[in-house]
Amino acid sequence: MADRDPITALDDSTRRYRETEQAHEDARQAVIADALAALRAGKRPTDVVEHSPFTAAYVRKLARDNGIEPAKKGSS
Repeated sequence: MADRDPITALDDSTRRYRETEQAHEDARQAVIADALAALRAGKRPTDVVEHSPFTAAYVRKLARDNGIEPAKKGSS
């Protein structure tokens, strides 16, 4: 069996990437919506970070961009 042509391999992996790209974006948007719902429900940003694929900085940005006020100091 001959080695596989690298361009054919690249074509195949590019096709798979493009086929799954929309599914990935849909899943990302669902996680964002659920993270925002958790923040609006009063869940701690720390907990949202722990249960999502997002960094603390990104969760803060999501909150800020969507009008969710930061928690008061000492609030739980």
